[in-house]
Amino acid sequence: MTDLSAYPYLVAPLPAEEGGGFVVRFPDVPGCLGVGDTEEEAIADGQKALFASIDALKAADRTPPEPGSRPAG
Repeated sequence: MTDLSAYPYLVAPLPAEEGGGFVVRFPDVPGCLGVGDTEEEAIADGQKALFASIDALKAADRTPPEPGSRPAG
């Protein structure tokens, strides 16, 4: 089982013209992100998205990226 807590993530505010709130991105899993009105909500949504992304990679017989395999930022 993959330890999702080992994956680094970045939290950033969303501009008001994009709806406000926060976005969470996972540098190791391109395209995987979460959003929420608060940082906590965005992180929780991001964890769900990360789980789904890793699960989809495994279902397609692809090896998920290792945590920390890409530079953050």
